[in-house]
Amino acid sequence: MRRLPVLLAALLTISAAPPPMVDAARLVDETPAPTLSAYRLFVDRGARQPAPGVTRYTLNTPLFSDYAEKFRFAFLPAGTSAQYTAAGVLDFPIGTALVKTFAYPADFRRPDADVRFIETRLLVRRATGWVPLSYVWNAGQTEALLKRAGSRVAVDFIDATGRSRTIDYAVPNTNQCKQCHQQGGDVTPIGPTAGNLNDGHQLAEWAALGRLAGLPAEPPRLPRWDDGSAPVADRARAYLDVNCGHCHSRSGLASNSGLYLRFSETGAAAQGIFKRPVAAGRGSGGLSFAIVPGDPDASIIVHRMASNEPGVMMPQFGRSLPHAEGVALVRAYIAAMPPGTAPQY
Repeated sequence: MRRLPVLLAALLTISAAPPPMVDAARLVDETPAPTLSAYRLFVDRGARQPAPGVTRYTLNTPLFSDYAEKFRFAFLPAGTSAQYTAAGVLDFPIGTALVKTFAYPADFRRPDADVRFIETRLLVRRATGWVPLSYVWNAGQTEALLKRAGSRVAVDFIDATGRSRTIDYAVPNTNQCKQCHQQGGDVTPIGPTAGNLNDGHQLAEWAALGRLAGLPAEPPRLPRWDDGSAPVADRARAYLDVNCGHCHSRSGLASNSGLYLRFSETGAAAQGIFKRPVAAGRGSGGLSFAIVPGDPDASIIVHRMASNEPGVMMPQFGRSLPHAEGVALVRAYIAAMPPGTAPQY
């Protein structure tokens, strides 16, 4: 008998387990719990083992957050399913909780050892819409406490090259969460689109378990940004979609910029090619266009991605360090573009 993929086997085990331990009623209560453990999303107080009914998931291209590792889980109320959508995030039912823990191993060369949890964020879908909540872990890693006003956490780690790093990790406040997650004035998740969840088997496994309805035979697939076998333009545009497109979209916070970085965007100017900024300021670095084909050094996008100066750096929330590998990818994407002539205005 052919063995089921590991994730499917795990999900089948969950589906056959006793009723979920999760406190589904508390998730949708208008008053958030003061502690993460109150929701019973995890079996253990350290949130290493998900409760029955809580499924771990992965994304092809994740959002960069100061090199933090992220552990993602989804809880859907019993008897419900998400609805497939061709564009945007899946349509999750009321009562859904999307759970994301940000963590750092002491040494990224040994990523599974001495892992410190920093915060766990919840996006809970209530009848009134999605609600963001941030829980910060205590020093003993035994509980995470609600921090609606945000927080700062000193984090030390050794990166993959052996370099010692210290960062002032920023836990966002509620308003900052809402700004990044805003689409058309509503709060919405960013990562779990069909294309970003489509790793070749994950969507099909959800559908097989009745947790995803309407899945077509050939759903879209967002490239992995770090897959060297994929075209550099596809990887870079996937990276820009996830890291920038939630604001730089036609319904996002930066919709008035005219710079739209969704992977599905087709207009060259909208993608930034020879596009002048709407409001030229110090963020432009004295440069004229978002992207100058063949010339990364003349491109505002690269300048802002490589900066860590407040008011200049992009994204403006969620990081304090430039993502060296992401900047290199976008530089390679722009450098590979055939040089052109800027339009006359």
